[in-house]
Amino acid sequence: MKKLLNNTIVRLLLGVIVGLIIGPYLTDGLLQVFLSGRHVLGQIILFLVPLIILGFVVSSITKLNTNSTKVIGFSIVIAYLSSIGAGFFSSALGFNIIPHLEIANKANSLKELPAMLFKLDIPPVFGVMTSLTLALMIGIGILWTQSKPLEKAFDHFKDIVLLLVNRVLVPILPFYIMANFALLSYEGSIQSQLPVFLTVIIIVIIAHFVWLAFLYTIAGIYSKQNPWEVIKHYPPAYLTAVGTMSSAASLGMALQSAHKSKVLKPEITNFTIPFFSNIHLCGSVLTEVFFVMTVSQVLYGSVPDIGTMILFIVLLGIFAIGAPGVPGGTVMASLGIIASVLGFDDAGIALTLTIFALQDSFGTACNIAGDGALSLMVTKYSDNKQTA
Repeated sequence: MKKLLNNTIVRLLLGVIVGLIIGPYLTDGLLQVFLSGRHVLGQIILFLVPLIILGFVVSSITKLNTNSTKVIGFSIVIAYLSSIGAGFFSSALGFNIIPHLEIANKANSLKELPAMLFKLDIPPVFGVMTSLTLALMIGIGILWTQSKPLEKAFDHFKDIVLLLVNRVLVPILPFYIMANFALLSYEGSIQSQLPVFLTVIIIVIIAHFVWLAFLYTIAGIYSKQNPWEVIKHYPPAYLTAVGTMSSAASLGMALQSAHKSKVLKPEITNFTIPFFSNIHLCGSVLTEVFFVMTVSQVLYGSVPDIGTMILFIVLLGIFAIGAPGVPGGTVMASLGIIASVLGFDDAGIALTLTIFALQDSFGTACNIAGDGALSLMVTKYSDNKQTA
C-alpha cells in the first residue's frame, strides 16, 4: 500500500477524487483553509517556474554545438506550425459539426466563494517570458564566448533547481490539485455548467487525442524512432496538467517524463521541455478555435466565415507563443483578437472564457503531451546538424 501511495499518478488521482468528494461539504472555516492553501501553493509553483526555465534552458543551450541557434529556430517554427495546424484542424471540424449541433445557452447560478482572509503573495523574481528570453540570451552568449566558468555555474544552478522540483514542486502538486477540484466542486461549476457544453467539450477532447496521434506519427516518421518510447512516459505529466490547468505547474513532471524516454536525449529535453511549455500550445489553440466558433453559433446565429477564421488562427498562433503558462493563459492573451477579429461583444467574451475554463485542463494536457513529439523532432534535427 505504501508503494502504491508513493506512485505519482496515484497521488494525483487521489487529489482529484478527494477534492471532488469533499468540495460540497466545505464549511466557512474549511473554505478559508482551501482558498489560502491553493493560493500559497500556487504562488510557490509560479515562483519556481522562472527558475526552472532559467536553470534548464541555459544549461542545455551551453551543451549544444555551434548550430544551436538553428536548433532554437527549428523549435520555434515547429511549435508555431503545430499550434496553427491544430487551429486549422479544429476550424475544419467546427465548420462541419457546429452548424448541425443543437446547442443552447443556459445560465447557471454558482455558489460564490468568500473573500480570502489570508493571502500570502510570493512574486517570482521575474516573469515567465522574461525568464525565457534571459535564458536564451545567456545560453547563446555562453555558447558563443565558450565561457566555461559561467557554464559550470549554471550547471550547478540547474542541479539546485532539479532538487527543488523533486523535493518541493512534485510533492505539493497533489495538494494543489485537491484544493482546485474541491473549490470547483463547492461552487457547483462542474455539476451545473458542464452539461451545458458537454457535447462540445467531448468533441474537443477527442480532437486533442487525434492531433496528438498526428504529431507523434509525424515525429516518428521524421526521427525514424518509435514514438511510443516517448508517449508511454507521459501519463503523469498529462494528469498533472489536467489537475493544475497550467503548463507552468506541470513543467517539473514533464521533465521527469521526458528524461525516462530512451529515444530522447537529456541535453535536448532539458532545453525543449521548458521552451515548448511556453510557446507550444496546440491543445489550447485547438480548444479556443472550436469554442469561439461554438459561441458565435450560440450567440450570433452562425460561425465566422473562413477568411476570418484563417486570420484569427494565424494571429492566435503568435499570441500563443507569448501566452503565460497559467490556467486560461492562451484565451486571456488573445482577448484582443477575439474582440477585434471576431467582433465578439462582452457576452461573447464572457461565454468564451466560461466554456474554455470548463476544459482548460485537457487543452493544457494536450500541450504538455505534444511537447514530447516536438522534442523527438528536435532531437533528430540536432543529430542531423551534428553529422552534417
